[in-house]
Amino acid sequence: MAPPNQLCLVLVIFLSVFSLSSLSTSAIIPKANVSLSIPSSELVCLKALSTPKVIAAMDTTQLGTLIMKLGVANAKATLNVYNEIIKKPGSPQALKALNCCVEAYKYAILSFEMVSSELVEDPQTANYDVAVIGPEIANCEKELINVKVQAPRLLAGNRFMKYYVSMGYEITSTLELENPNEY
Repeated sequence: MAPPNQLCLVLVIFLSVFSLSSLSTSAIIPKANVSLSIPSSELVCLKALSTPKVIAAMDTTQLGTLIMKLGVANAKATLNVYNEIIKKPGSPQALKALNCCVEAYKYAILSFEMVSSELVEDPQTANYDVAVIGPEIANCEKELINVKVQAPRLLAGNRFMKYYVSMGYEITSTLELENPNEY
């Protein structure tokens, strides 16, 4: 069974992410061809935090590493959707917005991978690196809205990224608090 600290951390992460979105939306899970109508924040959190590896994680660092790997997987799946949509004919403005998002997702993938390696040595830097993903995804979302791109899968992917960023931020903040004198 997980240590009490870790259970509290998982609960804090779940509650903080759940508080980001209480709206019921239709979301499509990457790699699944099933549309679900449940609160997407709950879906992402439950999916991310209920994998056997996460449950077996022995400490906050392991938990953070696993969440970052899930963030990478989500970012890669959403990036693939962007790349599929770019291949279809569309307006130059839509293409520009989609390309902006492709760059944001490439950045997110690199950042999540970097955070995984920084968790042990420098949680403060990891905290910053995970936090700066959020504005990139927000800019992507703004670009899509400005050119009226109608793609629920993309908006769901953006929303999921925000949840992974939030979970990463909570984990890196916790690591900073657990070891205040080491950094």
